[in-house]
Amino acid sequence: MLQRLARSLPLLGWLKDYNGSVFASDALAAVIVTLMLVPQALAYALLAGLPPEVGLYASMLPLVVYALLGTSATLAVGPVAVASLMTASALGGIATVGTPEYLGAALVLATLSGLVLFAMGLLRLGFLANFLSHPVISGFVTASGLLIAASQLGQMLGVSGGGHNLLEMGHNLWRQWPHTNLATLAIGAGVLLYLYLCRRSLKATLVRLGVPARGADLAAKAAPVSAVIVTTALAFVLDLGSAGVKLVGEVPGGLPSLALPSLDADTWSALVPAAVLISLVGFVESVSVAQTLAAKRRQRIDPNAELIALGLANVGAGVSGGSPVSGGFSRSVVNFEAGAATPLAGAFTALGIALATLTLTDLLAFLPKATLAATIMIAVSTLIDLPAIRRTFAYSRTDGVAMLATLVLTLAHGVESGILAGVGLSIGLYLYRTSRPHCAVIGRMPGSEHFRNVERHQVETDERVLILRVDESLYFANARYLEETVMALVAERPNLKHLVLACQAVNDIDASALESLEAINRRLEDAGLNLHLAEVKGPVMDRLKRTPFCEELTGQVHLSTFEAWQRLTSPALAVVSPPQSVAGYSSTTGGLSGR
Repeated sequence: MLQRLARSLPLLGWLKDYNGSVFASDALAAVIVTLMLVPQALAYALLAGLPPEVGLYASMLPLVVYALLGTSATLAVGPVAVASLMTASALGGIATVGTPEYLGAALVLATLSGLVLFAMGLLRLGFLANFLSHPVISGFVTASGLLIAASQLGQMLGVSGGGHNLLEMGHNLWRQWPHTNLATLAIGAGVLLYLYLCRRSLKATLVRLGVPARGADLAAKAAPVSAVIVTTALAFVLDLGSAGVKLVGEVPGGLPSLALPSLDADTWSALVPAAVLISLVGFVESVSVAQTLAAKRRQRIDPNAELIALGLANVGAGVSGGSPVSGGFSRSVVNFEAGAATPLAGAFTALGIALATLTLTDLLAFLPKATLAATIMIAVSTLIDLPAIRRTFAYSRTDGVAMLATLVLTLAHGVESGILAGVGLSIGLYLYRTSRPHCAVIGRMPGSEHFRNVERHQVETDERVLILRVDESLYFANARYLEETVMALVAERPNLKHLVLACQAVNDIDASALESLEAINRRLEDAGLNLHLAEVKGPVMDRLKRTPFCEELTGQVHLSTFEAWQRLTSPALAVVSPPQSVAGYSSTTGGLSGR
């Protein structure tokens, strides 16, 4: 009972060892992350088309909920760039930016995303995130980074900009660039240059001046705070608002009130697809970050528990006036490096955000939006990895195609279309590749029990025995292809008496593949040949034994390929063959190739 309760409430595991030293570590990390999160929360709310206080609200209750239920000691939950972009894209077709309906839809989206994650956690469906392959996620994140950066150019120039994809954004900026506000451009470009130089050189400069490396790194990551302070002060002293510089404006003070989001059925049903995508992308990003950081401390992350924790955190955002949340990479790294020891550091961060909301909102009204735009552009620069396209293509063309398609469609058509196309293309290319399984005719390495491809090695072969290694599980998509491959090889060998399927790579045989094996067995029997299996894995063999196939098999099931070789050949008839090419089959993906 206690173990089950501990799994449901991870805090029971670390709370019993909580002490003053751990508290100090968590508190210090919370102070540093709070300084980093305040400008990010404001910026990501504006990126989503929401009032700036929504970002602050999303950084309070969700963090407390995750601290109680999360399994990562260092994952910093809150608004993130990609989720904010996806939120803006989803809400754009529901309501107009700035209207109460738009804000209400954002709360519905956060709640719905949370319910999707929570349901996945209860059903232990964390594996569904595996359908988002790394190349697809990489292409999507890179495209999202480019879209986010492009969406902030309008704020940097002091014009409205806008658009749901890169083409629309470019067109709108081209039409409005003559109306650029020079003061806004000066602030935005100055902050952008300052943050870039801080990221590139500040840490090294501080280390040369004698600052400890850890402190120098944290100071460099906290540079946006100083940019916010300086530009806010300039806007207040110089009255930049009257010069046309767009400011954040009035930010309501006080803590958010708890209320259920709109229960309009049409809004909920319209946002379901977006909620599912935001949930999956946010979960993959959060768990990847959490597992990476946990591995450095030899800790463990429970993905299904993370689903529940992130789900309820998003529900918390929805009922407290916030937007969808997930784990942020940069904040989590800072949280880790600052020494956060338990998830309670997130709760302390929420307390810091609450204090900022109560005390700093009057000053934040003078913060230039260009400063936040520059902050976002620097933050998302780490998301953009265009060289990954070349690296992926060099290793796998199919993955490269999926990655490039995701990136191009996201840029040209929007975030939902891009990621759906990437997932669909990945699955389609996988089905195509596995529908033509790699197979190799193998022979015995002289004087050993090892067998290798006849196209690559000098091996012993016997004209009466053909051993075919199948390097893929057998299922409906490739069952017929195996039949055609076997019969083509048999037709080329008039002296053949035995065909052995080496199944060491076969992890599953479905009903369609079983029918194909039965058909191969009958055809070989009609031709006077015997079909043998070798190295069949235990679970596969257990299923085969429940069918008539084993009784109808004309040959035998051998424990190993070497055992089959010994029983079916004699040393006098075995010959050493040089590497050869098999007529009719190429050395490319599918068919018989050189492995």
